Amino acid sequence: MYPNDLIMRPITGREELDLFSRLPYTLNEELADDLDTGRRRPPWMWVALRGDRLVARAAWWGRPDEESPSFLDVFDVDDAEPDRVDIGVRLLRTAMPETLRAGTTPPEYMRFIPPDWHEDAASRGVVEDRMAALEKVGARLFVERLRLVWRPGTPVPEPDGRLEFRPVRDTEEILDLMTLTMDGTLDAHGRDDLTRFSAREAAVRHHDDELAHYTSPREWWRIATLSGGEPVGFVIAARNDYNPIIAYIGVLPAHRGNGYVDGILAEGTRVLAGQDVPRIRAATDVGNVPMAKAFQRAGYANDERQITMTWS
Repeated sequence: MYPNDLIMRPITGREELDLFSRLPYTLNEELADDLDTGRRRPPWMWVALRGDRLVARAAWWGRPDEESPSFLDVFDVDDAEPDRVDIGVRLLRTAMPETLRAGTTPPEYMRFIPPDWHEDAASRGVVEDRMAALEKVGARLFVERLRLVWRPGTPVPEPDGRLEFRPVRDTEEILDLMTLTMDGTLDAHGRDDLTRFSAREAAVRHHDDELAHYTSPREWWRIATLSGGEPVGFVIAARNDYNPIIAYIGVLPAHRGNGYVDGILAEGTRVLAGQDVPRIRAATDVGNVPMAKAFQRAGYANDERQITMTWS
């Protein structure tokens, strides 16, 4: 039985941002700017109220030039409420039909969580309650990822002479290299794409959906080659709406197992560090052990994890 004393509605505008922010989460500090830029919109930001108390909330994020949101990344319940999971379910079931286009698969849900959440009982309870509510509306766990950060002052190895680096010539070149790296990928999204698309189609989708939206210079994208010019891999250093990032890194199948990833990652880090940035963000799947170890060797700290849930 659902509680019958809840009011569920989208916020009326920026004037209700304080109300929406009463539940704590790391993204709260970004909400105002997101509203100002159109990455969030009041009709995409829902609250569940008991009287004047906020007991649950949900918010979707999207690009300013798109009509539909790209993912659900804020979903919280008041952890003091005994019926918090049911409250969350009711809010999602009310908000989703009003926010998302009819007949479409809901976009991914993602949440940033403490790196030790499996071992910490309080953190685990917070994560599991939200996941339980999402599962009741049809979502399933897709992947858990490591969120990594490099900070100024962390040493960056000098080039060791094994590889040379140059900018990407054009979109066609990066698509060709991305297509090759899809072979044997350990990335969960990449592997899922290959169940539905060819390697080339998957590369094009990733480029068009993400890489093409970065406004940072393409001169930051680097191709790694042997001394004769043969490509070995590449790294895409960029800046998204919030941080400088290592957006994509790949080693071509023919050159894997030679330790080239360390030099390629170091080059991407050097490019961004040279812009006097306050931090560099990166992420990789928990199951992508070789890449996680490469980031660790490069001085990237695992300060958060991320869970992603999807609808079939």
